[in-house]
Amino acid sequence: MNTQHTGENVPTLVVELTNGQAVPQSRVPRLDIQQFQSVILDSVQSGSRVVALFGAPDRKERDSLRMYVLLADDRNGRLKLTSATVTADGFPSLTPRCPQVHLFEREIAEQFGIKPHGHPWLKPVRFHRSYRAGADAWDRQVDQDFRAGVMNFYQITGGQVHEVAVGPIHAGVIEPGHFRFQCDGEIILHLEISLGYQHRGVEKAMQGGPNKRTLHYAETLAGDTTIGHTSAYAYIVEALAGGAVTARAQAIRAIALELERLANHVGDLGALSNDIGYLPTASFCGRIRGDFLNLTAAICGNRFGRGLVRPGGSGFDIDASMVDDLLKRLDIAERESRSAINLLWDNSSVMARFEGIGSVDTQTAIELGMVGPAARACGVDIDARRDQPSGIYRFAHVPVSTWHGGDIFSRAYVRWLEIQHSIDFIREQLRALPGGETRGNLPQLQPDAIAVSLMEAWRGELCHVALTDSQRHFERYKVVDPSFHNWMGAAMAVRGKQISDFPLCNKSFSLSYCGHDL
Repeated sequence: MNTQHTGENVPTLVVELTNGQAVPQSRVPRLDIQQFQSVILDSVQSGSRVVALFGAPDRKERDSLRMYVLLADDRNGRLKLTSATVTADGFPSLTPRCPQVHLFEREIAEQFGIKPHGHPWLKPVRFHRSYRAGADAWDRQVDQDFRAGVMNFYQITGGQVHEVAVGPIHAGVIEPGHFRFQCDGEIILHLEISLGYQHRGVEKAMQGGPNKRTLHYAETLAGDTTIGHTSAYAYIVEALAGGAVTARAQAIRAIALELERLANHVGDLGALSNDIGYLPTASFCGRIRGDFLNLTAAICGNRFGRGLVRPGGSGFDIDASMVDDLLKRLDIAERESRSAINLLWDNSSVMARFEGIGSVDTQTAIELGMVGPAARACGVDIDARRDQPSGIYRFAHVPVSTWHGGDIFSRAYVRWLEIQHSIDFIREQLRALPGGETRGNLPQLQPDAIAVSLMEAWRGELCHVALTDSQRHFERYKVVDPSFHNWMGAAMAVRGKQISDFPLCNKSFSLSYCGHDL
């Protein structure tokens, strides 16, 4: 596949760029749909991943849609971007040949009323009205089904098969999501997950930015990933403005991102312990999670990090006395985490509930495009901090933690490995915090440009893509949370397992409802 113009009559099929880079929209190739899909297939077969596939109204052809695909070549640390124009008549679905795009194609159909013909299970993702004016019967049917509360679920028939419906209202303080099980006795034959109840229309609301409101949306895309999403947003704005961020600000952002990882990983290990009734680790981790959150609060006054990350730098600084205090508190939290979490691996009852339960094999994880700890627990060696680095991660490295079983134990143990590496990284950054300012002034955004930002948040890789118009405002803003990639993995993990294992398996993925629904 040719990716650069050679000077001969060879068409350019993709534009290559790096994480946090902006390019003029005019540089993005405009292919026909056959070429476009061939680029995706060839890239995936060569080891690349589909990071994002989305649509935007076509400027040149009225009532048409310009589809963009962002592909990650992790081995070479490069990103590839290309596009194609499709009409209201639709386009052939690529899902049967490339499962990584199955949810993206459904999303495009819902957002623009343009169908991927031949999609094996075409249905709404979030139940919202089409962005495109004058969308056809698909849009009207989605609206009618939403008002009636109708979802066409996959069914398995047979004398011993029964159906179990869970949610969307759950017995606890938890976001809404619906799980429809097809079971033979206690064995799950199939699980279908229906979300969309937390849909807020954030991507649409981001248009016209950047401004104070778009910054607020970024901070609340998924509340437990405030630092991750706001950092991705900041890198988008900085890429479009061509502004430099000081090394000190980059280090503070990375410290905050790793503290966010620590709080959530420790909290998840405690929640897993609670789900199997192992109270020592559950009780300790619940408190220690708060200790890590309080370290973030010590920097910026907010336990989730709101106000800390700002385009152009950091909203808060860390002085010498704070460095000493953070290091002391980090030492205590590390010691207590080690004592509490190591209880799990030495307890045979815990291991009996963790090992061999909810397994996803490596090939399935790759085919679904899984990311983050869930993918690394299946032996998939990917991490945007290393493969597509930005900020301080271009110079300071965090070891990538993988495991091989793809089961609950693997997902738990990868978290424990990452906890240790994140603590080492934070300690290193605090002790060698660069001098200088934490904020700088950004120039105006580039007009008619497209920028890409990838961030390895605690759940995994999240992606922001922004297109600007001639007035330097966001014309289209696309967000892909790691949960968007991984919910299907959670469904596959319970296939053939007992339904009583589902709550534990679900928690081991620890996916976001609102991050998926946006």
